Amino acid sequence: MTIAPDDTQQGASPLYRAMRDFVESADDDLPGKFEITKEGIVLDMMSPTRPHELTVLRVRKRLEKVMPDEIVAHTGEPDVEDEPEGIMRRPDVMVIAEGDMEGEGSFDARTLVAAVEVVSRSNPDNDWVSKTRDYPLMGIPVYAIFDPRTGKGAVLSDIHSTPDGPRYATRKDFVYGEDVTIADWAISTEGLPLYADA
Repeated sequence: MTIAPDDTQQGASPLYRAMRDFVESADDDLPGKFEITKEGIVLDMMSPTRPHELTVLRVRKRLEKVMPDEIVAHTGEPDVEDEPEGIMRRPDVMVIAEGDMEGEGSFDARTLVAAVEVVSRSNPDNDWVSKTRDYPLMGIPVYAIFDPRTGKGAVLSDIHSTPDGPRYATRKDFVYGEDVTIADWAISTEGLPLYADA
């Protein structure tokens, strides 16, 4: 479900603040996960499935084995925010320096080294379309997508300017079983689960 602002006010800071206040007040009281995109508030009502969560776990653990100690593959809260762009997201895995996690409030999107998403069965366009647009706008340099529906994925990088705003210039597709490089670190995709109906 998406609650979209009027197009004429899409970038307005007061509107973003109102959406952010709503998300913060509703997060503990309503089921699902709220995010603020360029289109408005998105609510994912579906609880993550076991294959989704197992993929998140395995990707996180594999990244942390090869990254230096000061870089972590964080899952969970808080959100990643770019207030000037009016976007607040919560990637499945956030590759970030441990020092950049200190303090209060949301993480500054520009401190992320990479964002990793595992495609949800219920709303794949959120990962393949909306976040492909939002993450370069937020300045996240690398975006990796794992898709348990197909056993494939992609790593997007090299943000560049376009008439429609910043976009990723490079896309490297992979299939499960191959090694994949996320930022500076290569990990195996061997043994990542698929959704039962894949």
